[in-house]
Amino acid sequence: MTFFVRRPSSSAPAFTLEPALPLRTGTTRPISLLLSTALAAATLTGCALLELARDCEGTDDRVREMAALDILDSRPDGATVARGFEEVDAGCWADSGDVVVYAGRTYAFPGTRADVAAHYRTAAVRDGWIPDPEALPGALSFTREDMTLWIVFLTAERLAEDGHGSRPDLTTGAGYSVSIDSYGGV
Repeated sequence: MTFFVRRPSSSAPAFTLEPALPLRTGTTRPISLLLSTALAAATLTGCALLELARDCEGTDDRVREMAALDILDSRPDGATVARGFEEVDAGCWADSGDVVVYAGRTYAFPGTRADVAAHYRTAAVRDGWIPDPEALPGALSFTREDMTLWIVFLTAERLAEDGHGSRPDLTTGAGYSVSIDSYGGV
């Protein structure tokens, strides 16, 4: 930075250019760059850390609300609540800043997958759910507000992965689960 300085001497020019502060530019630029990088990193990291710290605190009411949704109790004639799944499975999980509230039921059904699909296509729409336009072909999913409804058919492999072992009552006919996810928690 340069300033004009008035010299009292009459023989010298009235104004000259002199540095206001003697700065060595060789060390100033790296320090400025380091400080601006540190400030940007602290700002970005601070936001990311706040997001990562999000958890399920304060989601109890939302969990109860989702567990009480009528679509979880809707089922085709002949479907029964599967043994060991008598209660609605509902809760919250948080991972890397994502907070998900969920609720689900599991049913045993002696009929076909087509019967289950037909039931939920009608029942879900009647309950205000919209077929998910982004669903993969063959997937049975619907959306409503900030929630996604999934109808998932069970296989022996899927049950084993979830720690439920061999369940012929869920793998013969069309055993399935109805689940609802809501990202964002509350």
